[in-house]
Amino acid sequence: MKNLSRNRVWRKKGFYNTTSLLSIFLLIFIFIFAYVSYTSHFPTSLLSISTTSQCATQSLDGQKFIWYAPHSGFSNQLSEFKNAILMAAILNRTLVVPPILDHHAVALGSCPKFRVLGPAEIRLSVWDHVIDLLRHRRYVSMADIIDISSLVSSSVIQTIDFRDFISLWCGVKVDFDCFSESNGQSSLLDSLKQCGSRLAGLDGNVDKRIYALEEDCRTTVWTYQQNDDGVLDSFQPDEQLKKKKKISYVRKHRDVYKVLGPGSKAESAAVLAFGSLFTAPYKGSELYLDFHEAPSDQRISSLIQKIEFLPFVSLITSAGKEYALETIKGPFLCAQLRLLDGQFKNHWKATFLALKNQVDSLKNGPLPISIFVMTDLPEADWAGSYLENLARDSVSIKLHVLKEKDELVIQTAKKLMETRHGTRLGLVPETVDRMNKVKQQCPLQILPDILLYIEETVCSCASLGFVGTAGSTIAETIELMRRFNICPSHSQTAL
Repeated sequence: MKNLSRNRVWRKKGFYNTTSLLSIFLLIFIFIFAYVSYTSHFPTSLLSISTTSQCATQSLDGQKFIWYAPHSGFSNQLSEFKNAILMAAILNRTLVVPPILDHHAVALGSCPKFRVLGPAEIRLSVWDHVIDLLRHRRYVSMADIIDISSLVSSSVIQTIDFRDFISLWCGVKVDFDCFSESNGQSSLLDSLKQCGSRLAGLDGNVDKRIYALEEDCRTTVWTYQQNDDGVLDSFQPDEQLKKKKKISYVRKHRDVYKVLGPGSKAESAAVLAFGSLFTAPYKGSELYLDFHEAPSDQRISSLIQKIEFLPFVSLITSAGKEYALETIKGPFLCAQLRLLDGQFKNHWKATFLALKNQVDSLKNGPLPISIFVMTDLPEADWAGSYLENLARDSVSIKLHVLKEKDELVIQTAKKLMETRHGTRLGLVPETVDRMNKVKQQCPLQILPDILLYIEETVCSCASLGFVGTAGSTIAETIELMRRFNICPSHSQTAL
């Protein structure tokens, strides 16, 4: 009986052991099946560096790059982009083309008041914002909006998209076309943060591969071939400002080629990292860069002329012309009224007065007068302003306002994202197969806000004239577009 009892116990234990093993194998099978199913639907481009990038790693050996930190609104960012093109051409470096940052997501400060973010600080702020744009699927390259294809195709400059630069330089195994907040692993974000810190110069000039400039508008005015290296600039902080802010800055002219070109400490660095590249005339001087001419360099002299006006890509220009021709249908006046920005609060009366005078003059001609209104003031807030008076005068005035939700704007934005103009340029040009792969496997990109660019194009076509807000860089851009005759069929014959 004892032996029989032991037999039963052994069988019972054997049964439980066998059952446990079967359960474990079943769980392992379920886990493997689930993992395979998950990864089969997961974009493969996120699991490893794309084929394009792997090939590019070898071809980029010996390349030297220039990176900078754009900031503020679009017009300022475009101005910096032009300066970066010049810097890249002068120093014979490949330009890292940045994305368009959210309006004032990163602010420099005030050069005239000697109160600005330091180069390392602003580089890190821009890096963090760019990663945020990638995570939230809102990344739009400057080259997606501004057409630099003629500069690249003629080998005036060489470029690389910021996303390709990050993948290659930081050594992260990720395809940023498929990167999003939902799949951004913490380890990847940590790697990007460390890489951003190095590129910002927070770790110093690492292994001489990175030369992070510390000069900014408080100490330096970059020049080229002016024979003024080391000369004091005419604009210096006054004694009152020195005492009040306890500063001792001295602004000097530095020849960019002598300081950062062949034979300099910066020459051997693979990446030359600037902070802001924004400049503007101020009290007879320039705030940071003075590249108005290059007496002994015909190549750069020609480039200075070429980049005075960089057009929008054809999709945007065509959309603006289409609105002018098919919606407004005839001669019109454009009014660019920047009213919500506190910087222009003192220009309200002058701007409205200029518009009123122009409208009153046009009322002596054919009616109604078509007016395209480009403003940051919502129509619900027009009450009590001259805009309300214009809106009520339906006999003499016909107002036109383009909105972000209008079909023309939406369809143009979709085409821009499909065309991916910026990724076709530079050291890592995108193939058709690659574009199709992104469309099929990656999350949908959030449509970019392109209303401003189409509005500027529409205003450049206004044959009855243009009234802009004094001091606005947007107004300056429109005036430049009109001077370069973007709409030849809408030349100002009526003026």
